[in-house]
Amino acid sequence: MLGLELVVILGVAALVCSVVGQRFRIAPPVLLLVSGALLGFLPSLREVQLPSEVVLLIFLPVLLYWESLTTSLREIRSNLPVIVLMSTTLVFATAGAVAAVAHAAGLQWGPAWVLGAALAPTDATAVGVLARALPHRDVTVLRAESLVNDGTALVIYGLAVGITIGEEHLSVPDVSWLFLLAYGGGALAGAVTAWVGVQARRRLDDTLLGSVVTILTPFTAALMAETIHASGVLAVVVSGLMMSQIGPRVVRAETRRKALGFFALSTFLINCALFVLVGLELHTAVRGLPSGDFMRGLVLVGIVSAVAIGMRFVFLFAAAYLIRLLDRRPQPHLPRVSNRGLVVSGVAGFRGSVSLAAALAVPQAVASGHPFPGRHMIIFVTSGVIVVTLIVQGLLLPRVVRWARLPRDTHIEQERHLAEMAATMEALSAMPQLADDLGTDTDVVARLRREYEEHLKVLRANRTGATADPALRHDEHYTALRLALLAHKRGTVVRLRDERRIDDTVLRQVQAGLDIEEVHLSRRQAVD
Repeated sequence: MLGLELVVILGVAALVCSVVGQRFRIAPPVLLLVSGALLGFLPSLREVQLPSEVVLLIFLPVLLYWESLTTSLREIRSNLPVIVLMSTTLVFATAGAVAAVAHAAGLQWGPAWVLGAALAPTDATAVGVLARALPHRDVTVLRAESLVNDGTALVIYGLAVGITIGEEHLSVPDVSWLFLLAYGGGALAGAVTAWVGVQARRRLDDTLLGSVVTILTPFTAALMAETIHASGVLAVVVSGLMMSQIGPRVVRAETRRKALGFFALSTFLINCALFVLVGLELHTAVRGLPSGDFMRGLVLVGIVSAVAIGMRFVFLFAAAYLIRLLDRRPQPHLPRVSNRGLVVSGVAGFRGSVSLAAALAVPQAVASGHPFPGRHMIIFVTSGVIVVTLIVQGLLLPRVVRWARLPRDTHIEQERHLAEMAATMEALSAMPQLADDLGTDTDVVARLRREYEEHLKVLRANRTGATADPALRHDEHYTALRLALLAHKRGTVVRLRDERRIDDTVLRQVQAGLDIEEVHLSRRQAVD
């Protein structure tokens, strides 16, 4: 029964916290984390634990694949030097600083580096949820950093664990090989998986089977990478980025629509469940500590949190000033970021599920059979730092964004308008030739041309911002009437079903068509 109760509890928590968060403008992850910590006091939930394998092998591939599919490869290329620095050098610096503090607090160097590696990477899913209010470029850089830095941190983590348990030796060739295998093997596994997925889609006409290929892609990429001991995280990210570029050419519209609906819902539920489970896991971490280590652990949580956040601020400002010092061109290659923008990026460095999964995956014992030194302290401190960063920084970020007064990012709206205008105008130009090729009747061509010309008028009116333009008013009235007629048609079909004049199967078939039309009109109304 515990499994069924947990499903209901997680679902209700996701629903309630999302509604309350929207009502009071509080980030839902903060409320979910607090609700998980409160639920942990229930006796029936004290045995609930979050296996690291579930996070790393089931939850994480789905979340990272969705983040990769929906990020901007163009922005990643434009900001690649910054992203590489933050996902490698900053990870090393943070892991080393945290390890030094943990060692000074009593942990051996091996376990101290395990803790540092676990807490070094920022969390892509937390950034995606909590940093939505930032400009597009800032969000893209933060998400890209979080997608790549997991691979760097997990290599450091694996090396630290291996040295501690006696299976690895610290040498330059060994470390170089591990990083080459993690990055090169992971990228290759992701590229191969994406290529196989593209070939499969080209040979499948069934939209349902095409959706299965889409869902299998991140898990296949992770499995292939793990098989060769490469970075599964990087494999999923590379496959997602490749599919974001190739998908629009090979994925059918219905398959894409189904996949987007699946990933949007599944990632929302997984994110909500993870935040609640992190709160629950905090109780397990506290119970695992020896009785005399609780206060020491709390102090270490505070110090490590300050060090992790402080290292991010120091690195961001040092890198920005170094770039400004070296690149004095009037038009610098990298866009300049204001000091207030750097503060926003510093506050947006959340820790999350990857850090917790790494801490929980620490072995129980070393090669000699003795317990892994400091394992319970590693789990407790990691859980505590995650809670501190998510709650403190999550509550602080909206206020910092308002303080920073970042310029409004309008280039996405401008480029969307450009794309719609160009597509419509080129379609109008191509209409005579396409009509000749298809043998279309002239009255059909004339009707379609009028529709496209009306749509073009609406797009031009939107560009000028003339709200009183007759084309906009005509389009609003047209859309409102179409939506009202659809509602009337739906009522008629339901009445026919209730009168037993049509079967439920017929109702579902007709309703599916009405739903597609209503969704299309509703989205157009929202955009206009």
